[in-house]
Parts: sequence; structure tokens; C-alpha cells
Amino acid sequence: MDRRQIRVVGAMLQNEEGRYLITQRPPKASLPLLWEFPGGRVEEGETDPEALAREIREEMGVTVVVLEQAMHTRHEYPSYDIDFRVFRCKLSNPAAPIQHLRVHDHRWVLLEEMSNYRFPDADARTLAKLLDLDT
Repeated sequence: MDRRQIRVVGAMLQNEEGRYLITQRPPKASLPLLWEFPGGRVEEGETDPEALAREIREEMGVTVVVLEQAMHTRHEYPSYDIDFRVFRCKLSNPAAPIQHLRVHDHRWVLLEEMSNYRFPDADARTLAKLLDLDT
């Protein structure tokens, strides 16, 4: 039996103060209430940047400009595999309010504060890479 392969994209959104945007998964979602980089699944026929812009719009009601890919990692969960790509992004309008349309909460955090939040395994691996990038 083939394992499910899921392609996921995430946004590395950094504000002027050097803080990164993380979002909290809804209570009834898989991996409930864990924190993550905003983003989601790539649908058939979408490019990674198209999927990421769509997911951010659907989850938080804001538009982003998707820039270069910053990281790529793979992670095996018990019943499926994640192909996770993180892109640097910027908000099209930094003053636009972030809405909680399909996220439970959000925070702007410094890298050193991220250890205060519980992330899914795939995001945690990406976070480890991010910390290595910035040191």
C-alpha cells in the first residue's frame, strides 16, 4: 500500500521589528492547537506560490507577495509523508488586519521566543533549519 504524499507550503512572514508570524491550528483540526507557519496544502494544478497566496487569503484574509523558497524538508508522519516548502513572503499591505478565518490565533514572535510554542514535527524541523540560517 502506497503512503499518502502531501505537498504543503508555508510562509516565512517577517515584520519590520524582525518578528515572524505563526498561527495556531483550530481546536477541531488535525494536530489541534499546535502552532505553525501559516500556509497549507497545494491543490492539483496550483503552483507552490499560488497555493500559498490562496491559503493565506483563506486563513487570515490578507494578501501576500510570495518571494523565494527559503527551505525544503520532508517529514514522515505515521500514515502519510509531508513534502514541506517554506517561502519568504511579505504582506501586500502591512497595515491590513489579520483575521482568524481558519486559524485559532496568531502571534508575531522573535526566533528566540519560538521555543515557547508547540509546533507539529514538520514545522519544528523547519524551525530548526531557520535557527541555523540566522545564526
